Amino acid sequence: MKFIHTSDWHIGRLFQNIALLDDQLYVLQQVKAYAIEHKVDAVIIAGDIFDRSVPPAEAVDALNNFLEQLTLELSIPVILISGNHDSAKRLGFGAKHMQHAGLHILSNLTEVTRPIRIDSDTGPVNFYGIPYHDPVEVRETFDCDVKSYDEAHQYIVKRINAVRSPDIPSVLISHCFIDGAEESESERPLSIGGADRVSYESLKSFDYVALGHLHAPQYKGFEHIRYSGSLLKYSFSEYKQKKGITLVEMDLTGLVSYQHLVLRPQHDLRILEGTLADILDNATTDANNQDYLLIKLTDKNDILDPMGQIRKVYPNTLQLERTQFSFASGSRLVADVGLKRTEQQVFTDFFEQVTGNELSDAQHTLLLKTIQQIKSSSEDRT
Repeated sequence: MKFIHTSDWHIGRLFQNIALLDDQLYVLQQVKAYAIEHKVDAVIIAGDIFDRSVPPAEAVDALNNFLEQLTLELSIPVILISGNHDSAKRLGFGAKHMQHAGLHILSNLTEVTRPIRIDSDTGPVNFYGIPYHDPVEVRETFDCDVKSYDEAHQYIVKRINAVRSPDIPSVLISHCFIDGAEESESERPLSIGGADRVSYESLKSFDYVALGHLHAPQYKGFEHIRYSGSLLKYSFSEYKQKKGITLVEMDLTGLVSYQHLVLRPQHDLRILEGTLADILDNATTDANNQDYLLIKLTDKNDILDPMGQIRKVYPNTLQLERTQFSFASGSRLVADVGLKRTEQQVFTDFFEQVTGNELSDAQHTLLLKTIQQIKSSSEDRT
């Protein structure tokens, strides 16, 4: 039995007002290629299928088309759960009818103890799905007394453990925040102050745990309790992460192996740091100049239209930072107190950038005289 574990697709996401749908479809075709190459028996998606509870129409169409490719064209069953970005009821519309086509949408808490059984040449595996939930939903659904996210999650896991077959390997799919795992800036907090964390201890008896919500590929507690990570980098805090999917192999005895398969984006998310001159010079040999970039400029002098200059060579520059400056209200760049520059220095930099020449002695004298006249005139008015 081989299956792909993936999560946090966030179909329809915008990143700094740029629609990422084409980028998402680009890597999803790699997921499909991996599924064909490794002859997988199932694809597991651990939540956050869409980026919004009411996704745009083009995102729905894109997901529908891709799932058709897997289930109808390739006859690969797909099991997915709803995440905190999804609307469980909307995502679960027509779920029972879709099961006949091999699409299993697990978004109903009342059905967590009902496994999806996938048969293979090495035997069957039972998949249990826990959709995203909060303590209130669990209390109302099961009429139980749970107060925290951890208590709610453990309560559901106990219900599943009570019906698990000891003769069939079992996989748990859950969308949650395991305590102590690495988070990223692009993840929507489930609650305030860390109350959303859940323990991994109750999960260790499963043969494999396919987690969603956190965007960095990682495991926590035990190596078989894993986050596959998101399809793409959704914030600059993730620029070092190696995005991908997890290929899992099981047999009748349980977990055999797992492997991280890298996804290569159409446009990578990168951070470049250096002087403006170095950034512009390096761009001439940068084959990936269409990537989404955060530029950190280390120049100490004032620069005329740095974003305009950079976007001529890196058109998808999304953010610019001056490491010697800080942002003030209205996104206006102001000098730090310790690095405050005089009017003469600011104009001198401006003049050199526009003309390509330094001020002459006569021009320096005229500049100082003009600045003094303006200051005197301002003082007289006050």
